[in-house]
Amino acid sequence: MIDTDKYPRLNVPAADLRIRPRGDAGAEVYDRWRRRWVALTPEEWVRQHFVSMLVTECGYVSGRVANEVSIKLNDTARRCDTVIYDSSMRPWMIVEYKAPDVRVTQETFDQIVRYNMVLKARYLVVSNGLVHFCCEISYETRSYRFIPEIPVYNV
Repeated sequence: MIDTDKYPRLNVPAADLRIRPRGDAGAEVYDRWRRRWVALTPEEWVRQHFVSMLVTECGYVSGRVANEVSIKLNDTARRCDTVIYDSSMRPWMIVEYKAPDVRVTQETFDQIVRYNMVLKARYLVVSNGLVHFCCEISYETRSYRFIPEIPVYNV
């Protein structure tokens, strides 16, 4: 049984998740993109629902979604929460998640911008499951703009 206070209703469509108890340590959820069971934390709750939305509602290709992508930033190993790739398998979008009770702040965006120094994705998304922010990067004009919707996948 999962604690519904710990895993609240989100501002994305409900996902069909496989959840199992994990002894006294809570629960696990099956991440079909990583093909393994992972600890069901509040942040993981957001990730699973958000990625499910991208695939089922926005037309993102499941095979181009990667969770917990390792990168090297200034000789330090880091992990991006989710990376979406285009048809040439170049990073197209980076998504950073926070637990629903964590505010999305400038610090959160600073984190994803640092990851993007390595990956050079077109879109950066930050979500705590309740609020979502999406930023489109233009490398030609060296500018960015926040857009009101998560873009439909068309690459």
